[in-house]
Amino acid sequence: MSSHLAHGLGTDPVEPDWAPLTDDEVTDVVGAGARVVWRSPRPLSAAAVVERDGRRLFVKRHHVGVRSPEGLAEEHAFLRHLREHGAPVVEVLHTEARGTWTYEVHSTGAGEDLYRDALSWSPFHSSAHATAAGAALARLHLAARGFDAPRRRVQPLVASFTVFAAQDPWDALERFLAERPQLASGIRRFPWREDVRRVLLPLHERLAPRLSGLEPLWTHNDWHASNLLWGGDGQVRTVLDFGMSDRTTAVHDLATAIERNAVQWLRPGCPVREEDVTALVDGYQSVRPLTPAESAALPALLPLVHAEFALSELGYFHGVTRSAENTRLAYEYCVGHAEWFAGDDGGRLLDVVAHAVGAERGRATASTLR
Repeated sequence: MSSHLAHGLGTDPVEPDWAPLTDDEVTDVVGAGARVVWRSPRPLSAAAVVERDGRRLFVKRHHVGVRSPEGLAEEHAFLRHLREHGAPVVEVLHTEARGTWTYEVHSTGAGEDLYRDALSWSPFHSSAHATAAGAALARLHLAARGFDAPRRRVQPLVASFTVFAAQDPWDALERFLAERPQLASGIRRFPWREDVRRVLLPLHERLAPRLSGLEPLWTHNDWHASNLLWGGDGQVRTVLDFGMSDRTTAVHDLATAIERNAVQWLRPGCPVREEDVTALVDGYQSVRPLTPAESAALPALLPLVHAEFALSELGYFHGVTRSAENTRLAYEYCVGHAEWFAGDDGGRLLDVVAHAVGAERGRATASTLR
């Protein structure tokens, strides 16, 4: 058993799927004298802070089936654009392929990693942090304007917005599966057609009339407190981890930020930090006010915002790490999180979001999803 444990899909640490980076390995990548000073507990790759010649670097290793150099080049081009337009993101220093592995080396960025041990879906330390994170997300979206690259190539662990951005999501989902054989194989063990019709399509019916007003934009797609470095004044100093980035919309990214930070999905009862929702949205709108179309779309999009990434995770767990249990959990994430929004707690959250943006919404109930 490794002494280094990783985050799992629950609250308990687990053996990592990917062997931890070693001093010898990072020396081969960044040069003589490199040593690992901290290993990330994040589960989808092996990553570490490395010190060499008094400088700290961030090194990440991917299986080539997850990220090829060409796949990394897409997100790295986005990072370069953001840096050129003043966004506080890390600098990409090096990328290389070695056998079945792809490595990327970044600068470590300014600020303190206050949330580096935080699990997914854990909350902000304070509503002030939520406000700062919302404002930082808005600034990132302003910097992202003009980056007009197409959507990313098909690859695991990308948070796309294609299926539920389509007017015919059923046809789009069939194409999505056909392009992803590992996902198509893994999802067969579940009643996915019935669940899509029962849970996801009714949610899309409420979103569909609002889609035409959403402008495409390259977005971060994993806006959690743990992907931000913080200054002593409580402001965001650096934005990290663009691995899930893709061409979606600004409101998709804001909905992701709410889903990632405000609902504590791993705790019994899934408590909601309503004050953080309002703070996050207020912080965002203090920099970039939502358009009327975006305001109307946000509460309708929120129940579906996780779904395509959950499907991507399902394909990854089935086809790459070959974990039947994590494949099951990814499916439950896809359907169960959407279903939660039809209950009282989910409905209250959607009301809070709608109030924060001055929008109205049709009240979802469990009966509408049957």
